[in-house]
Amino acid sequence: MESITHTWHWAISGFLIGMIMLSLNYFGKVFGMSSNLRSLCSMTGIGKKVSFFDWDWKSQRWNLVVVLGAMIGGYLAVHFLSHISNVSLNPKTIEQLTSMGIDSPNGKLLPDTLFGNEIFHSVKMIFILIIGGILIGFGSRYAGGCTSGHAISGMSNLQLPSLKAVIGFFIGGLVMAHFILPLLF
Repeated sequence: MESITHTWHWAISGFLIGMIMLSLNYFGKVFGMSSNLRSLCSMTGIGKKVSFFDWDWKSQRWNLVVVLGAMIGGYLAVHFLSHISNVSLNPKTIEQLTSMGIDSPNGKLLPDTLFGNEIFHSVKMIFILIIGGILIGFGSRYAGGCTSGHAISGMSNLQLPSLKAVIGFFIGGLVMAHFILPLLF
């Protein structure tokens, strides 16, 4: 059980992801999470009013199972397979977060200040969540996919647009972490 609850070596995880991508390529499938939103919207019948959602969502049912599996797997991992030693942050990072009023995760994956239930009592945090959600949704649509679709699927297929998108994701993350986050907190 200990081998499951502790962090795996990157080579094992990378090998498993690579095998999944080879399998998907073999069967002619393309992996991505944000495309499931299109499927979910198409399932409601909105395609009769919005042409973007007028497509055969049934051909992507397998990808909806991937989302369900990610949610179930995430729940199981956090509640049954996680170990406090898996989360170790650089002391300088903890110091910088503390200076912004963000608590240290203390063995959890996410700090309560940003991801705990108390954020729903703060108008500022609700506003940040709404704006962040809109920006992520717009960015995923504008980039033609999300980080998992471009970084895992697109890069494994050697697609130049995916390389450009991943570079943009990294630059955006650096700008957010070093410039915007300190302004917000």
